[in-house]
Amino acid sequence: MNGLSRLSSIAGLAVAALSLSGCNILVPDTGATDPARFAQETSPVFYNPPGVDPMRVRALQDAPVPQRREIEPPTLYNQTYGLPGGNYSRTYGLPATNPVSSAMYGQVRDNDFTLPAIPVSRIDPQYMRQEVAYPSNEKPGTIVVDTKTKHLYFIEPGGKAMRYGVGIGREGYAWSGRGVIQWKQKWPRWTPPAEMVSRQPDVRAFSAENGGMNPGLGNPLGARAMYIFKNGEDTLYRIHGTPDWQSIGKQTSSGCVRMLNQDVVDLYDRVPAKAAIVVM
Repeated sequence: MNGLSRLSSIAGLAVAALSLSGCNILVPDTGATDPARFAQETSPVFYNPPGVDPMRVRALQDAPVPQRREIEPPTLYNQTYGLPGGNYSRTYGLPATNPVSSAMYGQVRDNDFTLPAIPVSRIDPQYMRQEVAYPSNEKPGTIVVDTKTKHLYFIEPGGKAMRYGVGIGREGYAWSGRGVIQWKQKWPRWTPPAEMVSRQPDVRAFSAENGGMNPGLGNPLGARAMYIFKNGEDTLYRIHGTPDWQSIGKQTSSGCVRMLNQDVVDLYDRVPAKAAIVVM
């Protein structure tokens, strides 16, 4: 195989991997070993999963998941929804501290990689990281994901929370309920499941026997992954970074909660071991 053909083959594998969901992780990170780097002058690499593999997302056969119900009529800024264990009052548009700075989303060196700057002017400001008033019965350190508004809240003391914009799973493929962040991983590897490899031989290079996809800017899991378990069982859902900043605020993934890479790095550093998570 000549050099040009080999380069084309490698590029084809990378494109195929980026077109798949980032919600299956079978191999833990063994270090940032990927020598490839994205040119910072280019736009981020986007991926749009063509479909959802039912073998990869299994329902948990246990108690019914919490359902959102409106407790009081919505006003301009306050809405309250109920879940077993407490009510959740959100404040929209009234940050507790004045927030968004383009520096938060600038180019940043992280371990062996350089995250490209995010064009914040092209993202709805409500999906930018900011501290907001957020009275809640959940204890500080808990993560609350509101799939309706596509926000993730990290509960802080004093009725506040750090709020992030997220992309969520398509209707019918989004997990909800209470769980725990069983473990966290910096620059995780991504490994397609065996059934996906059998259907799409182009991704065999990233199979479990080949060690998965190296960490890097093109990896569908981004800079960080947080693994959601329930009752000791892996739900197969993750909170993870994405290079596709245009997917934030949208319902596009096959179940996972995706965040801007700069945001998932920030959240990772805040989340304590075995943090509780509520997805509603």
